[in-house]
Amino acid sequence: MKELERKKSHPYRLHEELWYNEPGEMNDGLLCRCSLKAQRNGIRHGIYLGEEHLPPCDPNTNNRHRLYHYVVSINPKINFLVDAATKIKHDDHIYYFEGYSLFSHYPIPNSFPSCKIIRYNIGYEITFIEDDFPQNFSVGDLDLMFDYIFFELLELVDLNVKAKDDDNGCNRFHFMPRFVRLLENDGKELLSMSLVLEYLYRKSQPLIDESKLEKYSQMTINEWNTFATKHKGYLVTCPSMKPCSIRVDQIDREKDGERNNDDENDKYPVIVHFGIRPPQLSYAGNPKYQKAWRDYVKYRHLLANKEKVTYDDKEILLQKEEKLQEMRSKSDLKRDVTVVVSSKGFYCTGLQCDIVQHSLIIPVLISHLRFHYSLQHLEKIIGYTFNDRSLLQLSLTHPSYRENFGTNPDHARNTLTNCGLRYLEYGDRKVHFMNTRKRGINMLINIMSRFGCNEETVSNINHNERLEFLGDAVVEFLTSIHLYFLFPDLEEGGLATYRAALVQNQHLAVLARKLQLEKFMLYAHGSDLCHDLELRHAMANCFEAFMGAIFLDGGIDVADRVFSATLFLDGDDEQSRLLHTIWANYPRHPIQIQYPDGDRHLIDKVNRLQELAKFEQMTGIEFRHIRLLARAFTHRSVGYNNLTLGSNQRMEFLGDTVLQLIASEYLYKYFPDHHEGHLSLLRSSLVNNKTQSVVCDDLGIIDMTQYNSVKSELKTKDRADLLEAFIGALYVDKGIDYCRTFCEVCFFPRLEHFIMNQDWNDPKSKLQQCCLTLRSADCGEPDIPTYKVIDSKGPTNTRIYEVAVYFRDDRLATGKGHSIQEAEMNAATNALRTFSTFDATETSHTTKYNQN
Repeated sequence: MKELERKKSHPYRLHEELWYNEPGEMNDGLLCRCSLKAQRNGIRHGIYLGEEHLPPCDPNTNNRHRLYHYVVSINPKINFLVDAATKIKHDDHIYYFEGYSLFSHYPIPNSFPSCKIIRYNIGYEITFIEDDFPQNFSVGDLDLMFDYIFFELLELVDLNVKAKDDDNGCNRFHFMPRFVRLLENDGKELLSMSLVLEYLYRKSQPLIDESKLEKYSQMTINEWNTFATKHKGYLVTCPSMKPCSIRVDQIDREKDGERNNDDENDKYPVIVHFGIRPPQLSYAGNPKYQKAWRDYVKYRHLLANKEKVTYDDKEILLQKEEKLQEMRSKSDLKRDVTVVVSSKGFYCTGLQCDIVQHSLIIPVLISHLRFHYSLQHLEKIIGYTFNDRSLLQLSLTHPSYRENFGTNPDHARNTLTNCGLRYLEYGDRKVHFMNTRKRGINMLINIMSRFGCNEETVSNINHNERLEFLGDAVVEFLTSIHLYFLFPDLEEGGLATYRAALVQNQHLAVLARKLQLEKFMLYAHGSDLCHDLELRHAMANCFEAFMGAIFLDGGIDVADRVFSATLFLDGDDEQSRLLHTIWANYPRHPIQIQYPDGDRHLIDKVNRLQELAKFEQMTGIEFRHIRLLARAFTHRSVGYNNLTLGSNQRMEFLGDTVLQLIASEYLYKYFPDHHEGHLSLLRSSLVNNKTQSVVCDDLGIIDMTQYNSVKSELKTKDRADLLEAFIGALYVDKGIDYCRTFCEVCFFPRLEHFIMNQDWNDPKSKLQQCCLTLRSADCGEPDIPTYKVIDSKGPTNTRIYEVAVYFRDDRLATGKGHSIQEAEMNAATNALRTFSTFDATETSHTTKYNQN
């Protein structure tokens, strides 16, 4: 508030309702509140890794030998292609402003994705189209024009187009406003920059000539309206004031009786400007309004989840809505304001608001291109060039990031309010959150009721959490594979311990720092990630997303190479190179080493292998090393033998991570609307013990399994372990592609059934969702069911637990199981079956689910 008061009392402030820009400042305080350590790097501080000193261009030539020309295109044209466009008359022809040309010191590769932003609730795509190099300009003209528009008129004082600490270097990009006239056969003639500058110089005249004040007062109404209409919609500037430039919406002259002859300014007509208050000073920044808004949204959400909405409920909601409307109508909270200032000291510019609309896109484009040029440095670090650069950008985009302005956001908003178009066409507000909102029961039901696409589809979710979901499976898979082959005598528990140490967030953050990912990450400029703990967590997530992007773009082999190099290669240390060589060149499986060309010749000699050959015929899968299949079907109760060289326990460890990776990849590619939490729910239902045990039974694996003693009945977990061991053997013998085909046949077709029957939603989650729908508007934290162990019987290895579930201190039901988790699930299932209140609520959700 002190900062707001300081700005309000500025001696050269143009008007109390017009906000101005100061370097490094937002409307209510400092732009950057990061620590001094954090300010030394990061794209949010204007530091792009890989940018070096750029020698200045020759200001007197067009520097064709070192510049590349592109035309900036914006689609759709809404709010950019306007009726009242800036136009210049020359040689009896009219040249209209159509946008900007971009000149880059380096060619823009085709792999660079287009720049996408959301403005005015509309999604825009900014592209750069290579075009013939124009002749009629010099770089000095471009820089002069750029400084005049962006710094003198629009006051984008935080915009920087030079590399960090390269004040004497050249701008990374040059821009030229394009004034064109159409020719035959779709041709265009571009007006030279010297003529554009001449036009601006000619138009730079006082808006109101002091020597003609008396003449203005004597004009007829029609003459005055003609004069006022001539300037309506144009920018005018008063260099000494803050802000210096505004859009003219109206020019009024005072009546004789209302003039104050003692006030010199009162002799001048007034400029009327219809502006918008910053959010900090309107209802959006008012605590009372915010509290009322939260109460309204909360109550509306409760009614949306209520089975039957009464008349009284609707009346209460209407009262809350009317209260909000009443608060908005108060003059001190309104966003729309009318500004009236004296026209004394203002100069014409000859520029319409379309120049402003296009100019406010340029900072976003500059940031986008500098970021992607910087990513070329990252590609050199990892030794791999992405085919789909948008995947790389997505992996480095934190959920908090919004690419909307490319510079100080308050500066851009102030400039658009003061100088941009008055009448704008707005889209649907849902565009801001339709692809990012993921909370709430209704949203969960809505998304989880959607079936997958028939082909690979790119998601509209524009942050890295989905890639993080995939990358987590990739990292676990790579570590599991190397550990499995490097430590052939280590049992499953030891392998899991080593893997946990390698894939924990703390270690992944170290790997991310090796790649300097924190210098490429895109996230909102704030102090949240300045703390080491939050930054390390974000870096670990970013590394997983980064590995997921490499996997999608280059395959598992490229991901393996990059991960291995990051893990061990650190400078020129000889020991690191040795460890990397050992890690990367792991040996084959001992069974494969014994018979490199396969061991199917042993089938005729070994009865056990003959039995397994029949299994191969039944399933259509033929192993090159059939002893791997024999090992997969050998229980750990069977002792070591020369045929299998061990049991299937280690293969369970391997098969589990193979299945996780394949399922994660499939869900990522074919379920584009699902967020990472929804993908996890689907994956859990797809590869859980229950599903694996069903597949195990379908394949008849139990009959092929060898035990030390006859098993009367196998638990679900035991059957799932057998299938995981089989998948592990399949991977060792045939590779990841064959395992993927196996899952496409045996697992993925079941997804439709899981979605239809809500198998992704376990009983505990269903019960909690039902309880949340019973919350009242006047309560604080919502009531959720709680579970308590009330009894346990039997020895440790066969103990039976009994758990009770409570809601609002009332016991709903009890359940028993071999583990506490199983008992809790059974208790929740019994609670859902027993109480009609929950049944009705669940039925309501099921109805919505089926409708979706």
